[in-house]
Amino acid sequence: MRCEVCGAELAAITTDLPFKIRERGATSWGAHVPDLPGCAAVGESREEVLRLIREAIEFHIDGMKQDGLPVPAPRSAGEFVEVGAA
Repeated sequence: MRCEVCGAELAAITTDLPFKIRERGATSWGAHVPDLPGCAAVGESREEVLRLIREAIEFHIDGMKQDGLPVPAPRSAGEFVEVGAA
């Protein structure tokens, strides 16, 4: 799923709770969920990190529910801008 505003990759936890999740490093792929502090994953490929971050999000939210904590509504947003410097 992609963000309609910026085109960023999103992973849907439910149909109304999306999170921006991926970025690429020099030798690996990393993912984090800004709305779930501490929820992150690293993989050797894009496919692996997407699988791992989905598992991490589910695990994180399950833990929050077990602890009686509310699952936060998404507040993060991302955009790309073009600049003249390269």
